[in-house]
Amino acid sequence: MTAPSRQRLAIGGGVVIAGCLGMLLLLVLLMPAVPGPPAAAQALRSILLWHSLMPRAVVAVLAGAALGLSGALLQHVLRNPIADASTLGIAAGAQLALTVALGLSPSLLVLPREVTAFAGGVGALALVLALSWRRQLDPVTVALSGMIVTMVASAASVAVVLARGEYAMSIFIWGSGALSQQDWSGALSLLPRLIVGMIATLVLMRPLRVLSLDDAAARSLGVSIHAIRLTVLALAVWLAASVIAIVGVIGFLGLVAPALARYCGARTTGEVVGGAAVIGGGVLFVADGLMQLLGPGFSDLAPAGAATALLGGPLLLLLLPRVRSVLTAKIAAVLPGRRLSRPGRGIMLLVMFLAVLLVLATVVGATEAGLTVSLGSDLHGLLPFRLPRLIAAGGAGAMLAAAGLIMQRITGNPLASPEVLGVSAGGGAGLTVALFLVAFPSLPVMLASMALGALASFLLIMALTARTGFSPERVLLAGVALGALSMALITLVLAQGDMRSFILLTWISGSTNTAGPLQAGVAMAALALLVLPLLFAGRWLALLPLGAQVGRSLGLSVARARLSLAVLAALLTAAGSFIVGPLSLTGLVAPHLARIAGFQRPGHQLAASLILGAAILIAADWLSRLVIYPYQIPLGLFAALISGPYLLWLLSRRAPA
Repeated sequence: MTAPSRQRLAIGGGVVIAGCLGMLLLLVLLMPAVPGPPAAAQALRSILLWHSLMPRAVVAVLAGAALGLSGALLQHVLRNPIADASTLGIAAGAQLALTVALGLSPSLLVLPREVTAFAGGVGALALVLALSWRRQLDPVTVALSGMIVTMVASAASVAVVLARGEYAMSIFIWGSGALSQQDWSGALSLLPRLIVGMIATLVLMRPLRVLSLDDAAARSLGVSIHAIRLTVLALAVWLAASVIAIVGVIGFLGLVAPALARYCGARTTGEVVGGAAVIGGGVLFVADGLMQLLGPGFSDLAPAGAATALLGGPLLLLLLPRVRSVLTAKIAAVLPGRRLSRPGRGIMLLVMFLAVLLVLATVVGATEAGLTVSLGSDLHGLLPFRLPRLIAAGGAGAMLAAAGLIMQRITGNPLASPEVLGVSAGGGAGLTVALFLVAFPSLPVMLASMALGALASFLLIMALTARTGFSPERVLLAGVALGALSMALITLVLAQGDMRSFILLTWISGSTNTAGPLQAGVAMAALALLVLPLLFAGRWLALLPLGAQVGRSLGLSVARARLSLAVLAALLTAAGSFIVGPLSLTGLVAPHLARIAGFQRPGHQLAASLILGAAILIAADWLSRLVIYPYQIPLGLFAALISGPYLLWLLSRRAPA
């Protein structure tokens, strides 16, 4: 280690310690005055200081250190600079397991929460690694697998929360990372776990150093690669699960801490691991202290997990230039080469399929006696309830499919979609801003705010990745980062537990239970208005995937075409996700199914995508009313649960040799 690097590392450590001491001093000095007689007030202030403020500070330092250590271990063993409990699905898997245990299976409470969280985290990580193994744990493939596992697990968690009503809202607030303490039990629980984790890391230090080499060199030194990797991964998941079980999900801290340690000059494995633990503890404590100081009366302005996610999103954007991937070749490999000889006939078959599906979803329902077919007067009575929600779902599916097709054509990336790129979440962030500014915004205000949020997100992704020619890995990772930022903003409101939280939670779930003729009419009008311009944009959609240079050489105004299509994609995303939420994945699945079916030309693929998008959400709405009758799974969540496996399958496909 060079002298300048050692000096930077020492300065960084000093800054972290000084920041923690300064924050602690501010928290003690600015504690709100306790009303009452002086003696009683002083006694109560002492109780708050030593049994609430100080334990909370210690828990923040210990939890941050554990997450920093976990993130450093994950990044080292996977050789992935963006590995973290949040990006690998570990946090979402652990939260889902705990949510299911607390909300649906109280009998599981006999097990320690740490065991339940560990099981969920291990299950999620195992799925991510299984999907990425054929790609030699390629960083972008791992990140994308983690993202989709996170989306599916989050959808399931929200479904459980909604099923349990007000009781489970506290689960969601806890899941956002709650560091409030009433005694020293949390600190006393985390301390021995962190000590064990640090001792285990020291014991594994030599194999960890060897893992810095390539696999062949490591094996030549007598190291069992798979055994060491599994051991270190288990240790990292256990550290993260311990924190999640006690304080909830603290997002992206395992990504932030190792990156800051390297920035401060850490180079060797021991320096990165130790620096990540120190910086993680300091960052979480300072972030949590700021949330207390900025909140009214020392009440939290935002959960600690949301605060750290606001740090992790920008950092992920900064790390994009360091990520190299074989994803470009992989994407090319999953594109089918066949083309329908008669696409018009194929579109007619799809229209017939959609009509049959709509009829079935309208007349077939569930009762206590099982599936029933309603005709005649029975159907006439049910039609006002079933048909509007099916039309609204179909219109939303078609709009999301069109938005996904536009994004894939603009970026030349068939994995782009409103959900994957975080554009739907950006629309949610716009809705969040509207809820902050207007207590009960009207429908036009909500739609306009969502459109602005979605447009800002998509334009920012394009601006960040245009210099690299919209390389697939940069586009997708930029979308992951912006999606995390947007969801952190949404979490700020969700954790408040008021009516705004209920509005956002209902939107995330994507329920069509209240859809009536007005919503159905608005959906179809928006679909017609926004899709009509695409009928005249076939040349743009055909040339943009070929690259800017080719487009300009053929007389295309690339900037104007991209901006116009981006505006349309944002409007389509806002209108569609307003009805079905941000998690349905229809914008990704429908254009892919159209391409696999052989619709290659832009006009044919657009028509097929519209039909398939409508069919996916009509089927999801229908099945969501049948599978757990008399209850219903919200449409958006059910669509995510059935569409998510498609993306997982896509990521796991083997590229041809």
